[in-house]
Amino acid sequence: MSVTESNSPYAHLEQMSVAELLYHINQEDQTVPRAVAKALPQIKALVEQLTLRMREGGRLFYLGAGTSGRLGIVDASECPPTFGVPHDWVIGLIAGGDQAIRKAVEFAEDDPRQAWQDMLPYRPEALDTLIGIAASGRTPYVIGGIREARQHGLLTGAITCNPNSELAAEATFPVEVIVGPEFVTGSTRMKAGTAQKLVLNMISTSVMIQLGRVKGNQMVDMQLNNQKLIARGTHMLAEALSLAPELAQALLLQHGSVRAALEAYVGK
Repeated sequence: MSVTESNSPYAHLEQMSVAELLYHINQEDQTVPRAVAKALPQIKALVEQLTLRMREGGRLFYLGAGTSGRLGIVDASECPPTFGVPHDWVIGLIAGGDQAIRKAVEFAEDDPRQAWQDMLPYRPEALDTLIGIAASGRTPYVIGGIREARQHGLLTGAITCNPNSELAAEATFPVEVIVGPEFVTGSTRMKAGTAQKLVLNMISTSVMIQLGRVKGNQMVDMQLNNQKLIARGTHMLAEALSLAPELAQALLLQHGSVRAALEAYVGK
């Protein structure tokens, strides 16, 4: 039996008080960052190769089913507003299509041929990278997609929570974060999902920093699509240029991003 499907070390959960449930879930959650830390060399290897390809114009695809697919879509969807990149730079795909984001599509993950078919409308090229996400490491949809992508010359990575999985064997740069049994047996939306989210954060953030999408520690290319982000950008400019807030905001809105405003002001 795989680690992610092994029995929870906790018995009779229904007999626990709310306080006991929360305490034990929290105790288990605290083990996740330590498991991620052990995988840092694998994450580093993947990020370095991914960055090289994206510098040359390659894109990043995430591929998953269920929770894993949703996590990939979340990370992909947050890259444009956070880093100001085009929407087709980082793309998340899920077994069953976009309808599966909200409602599970039965047996969608069981077809090993469908993933590559889902990628074809994006015209994948050799400079692109595909990262398969599957806690179990045995999801046919994800394994088939990684296998086909590798055969077409794409860089392939994987994020899984079981050791020595079929998915890891198919990917050139596997990341294995072994978080152990779940609090609720087999519920990989818990520790495994948390681990996957942490790794996705690390991959996309470190790549975008390497690509110059952060200046200092600031999101200078973020999209100004709500008042909170306009206020954040205003504060960044006011602080960096020693301007009054109203002048900083006018400059920001005139140029459309913190980076553009900084470059325009400094270049005057």
